[in-house]
Formats: sequence, C-alpha cells, structure tokens
Amino acid sequence: MKARRMNADQDSNENRPSAAAIREARAQNPKTRERDLASSLGVSEAELVASFVGHGTRRIEPRFDDLFPGLKEVGEVMALTRNKSAVHEKIGPFEKFIQGKRAALMLGEQIDMRMFPGNWVHGFAVEKTDGKDVRRSLQFFDAHGDAVQKIHARPETDMVAWERLVDRLSLEDQREDVLPEVTRAEPFRRKIPSEGVETALRERWRAMKDPHQFHGLLKDLDLDRVSAFELAGETWAWPLDAGSVPALLRLTASERIPLMCFVGNRGCIQIHTGVVETVMDRGPWINIMDPTFHLHLRTDHIHEVWAVRKPADIGHVTSIEAYDRDGQQIIQFFGVRGEGNAERGDWRSLVENLPRLDRAVELEVAE
Repeated sequence: MKARRMNADQDSNENRPSAAAIREARAQNPKTRERDLASSLGVSEAELVASFVGHGTRRIEPRFDDLFPGLKEVGEVMALTRNKSAVHEKIGPFEKFIQGKRAALMLGEQIDMRMFPGNWVHGFAVEKTDGKDVRRSLQFFDAHGDAVQKIHARPETDMVAWERLVDRLSLEDQREDVLPEVTRAEPFRRKIPSEGVETALRERWRAMKDPHQFHGLLKDLDLDRVSAFELAGETWAWPLDAGSVPALLRLTASERIPLMCFVGNRGCIQIHTGVVETVMDRGPWINIMDPTFHLHLRTDHIHEVWAVRKPADIGHVTSIEAYDRDGQQIIQFFGVRGEGNAERGDWRSLVENLPRLDRAVELEVAE
C-alpha cells in the first residue's frame, strides 16, 4: 500500500503542468482564488506559488526561531489561517512567541495561534503588483502543499523590517521553474469505536479537570471527536440544527456576548477572542467583518453541529463545534472565561437554547 501511494505521488508530480504553464493559467484567470485555480490545474497551492519563484516570489525557510521574532519587529500585519471551509483573519502585531518542539504558541491581544512546526514545510515570500500597489505576503505550506498560514503586509507594516526578515529567511536555492515535491494527503476518515469503549469514555470524561485533557482522552481511546460526542450521552454532548452556527454568530453580535473562535488546519490553529459586531451573509458564506477580525465560513459545508460540555477547574465549559460530511472539524466556539472564573451565564444560556437536533428522528429518516 505504501509503495503504491508513493508511486501515485511520483506519477502526479511527473504529470503536473510546468511552472510556465501554471503562470500562464494564472495570467488567463487573474480573478480566480489561488486555491481554486490550483485545484483546477491538478496541483497544490504550494506548487502554484512556487511557479512564480524568480517572478516576484522567493523561497524562504519556515524557521520559527527567526520568523516569529522577526515578525514582532514588522508591526501590524494580517495573519490568515484557513481550512477548506473557513478562513480566519486577524489584524494586529505578532507579540509573544513561545517555542516548542511539537507545538509553539503565539500569544497576543489580536494574534493568538497554536503552531505545529513539523507541518510548516514550504515557505515563500510573495510580491504581487496590483495596479500601482505591491501586495506582499509570507506564505507557508505543509508537505501536501496545503496552506497552513499566510501573513500579509498592511499599510502600517514596517517594510524595512519586513525585507530584513525575508533576507534572513531566504534560501540559497532560488532556481526558477522548479516545483516542490508534494505528497497526497490521506483523506480524513472516522474511526470505528472499539467494543466497550463507551463506558471508559464516560468515566474518563466525567473525571476530567481541564478541557485540554480531552485530546489525550481521544488518543488513549482511539476515538475521533464526533464518535466521542455520539457516545458521551446528552449530559456532555448533544447535536444541534445545522443553522445553529449562523444563529450563534448573530445572537452573540446582537447581545454583545464575547466568544472565542478557533479555525485550524494541520499546521496552525488561529483564535479570535472578543465580541463580534458585523455579521453578513454572502451566498453560502457567512462573514464577520470587524476592524481586527474577519471570518469567512461556508455554511453549506456544515454537516453536523455539536454542543459539548467539558469539566473544568470550576464547573464546566461549553463549546459549539461544526463538522463537515467526513467528520472533520471546520470551526469551534467557546465563551470567553477568565482564569479561575466560572463560565459566563449568558454564553451558557445561549448555547443551551440553540435548536437541538432530534437524533432519533434523523437516524430513522437515514435508514
């Protein structure tokens, strides 16, 4: 199986369009989003970006020890983390970087991220001319060529510090028309729960003292998140109507209830904390367009929504989590809670009054 997968990757790399052909396709489709154009060409987004090395793009190394201290010097930027269904943008400075071998942290009033350095594989400094303007960004991709983080310069960005950082990260190899080798990502698949795991899950869930222990619980019991919710019982998790996420955003905005909004991929999780204000519908997208926070969410990709309780140091905390048809998480929301404080009553009440899905009826219809 492994050898066949490697051969498939090799065939894909051999049959892909040339860098010149990708650049020509870009010229013919100037308004198409990069992710969509790459998909139509049968290449990854990293390969599309790499085709412009020597044409306004430089290869850079995603070396955290230089990257994040250097970003602190450039001032205000826009940090973008996305998956296939949600785009999360935060405007502000990079502040406190905490290095870690498996996971690193960026803490700040605006830009708050959890980064997994093993999945930051390919990096590029990109310059694009748009009329009289030049738009600059740093773009990072995983081994499969999927974007893990993009950092865009803004009018307030210190461009001297920006160029200094790009020079520091630039790789010696800046050959044109050389595309990166990427591997196909294994599709996300739900796990089949083992026999008898339900009892162990409920005991472990009840015994948690910190919501962060949930990841270890899933790993120990070899469960995906949705399977755990299905087995936990309605004391801890219950399904909601798919329209609950747009309703949640509108209600928190109108009632000014602060929330935490998490969007992630293999390499990065980005978090917004605070009140949301401007919520807009654009076709299948629901958008937040606030001064320092933008969210673009494909509501038509939402297949399941769960309300989840997890024990905490004081009582429990409540989250809303949305999943696609494959069972992969799209987005997650918590109420804002200060350390050592109980969860806000207005957040908890809002979640508990969102329309619940009658699971029994749903299963009966599916059968």
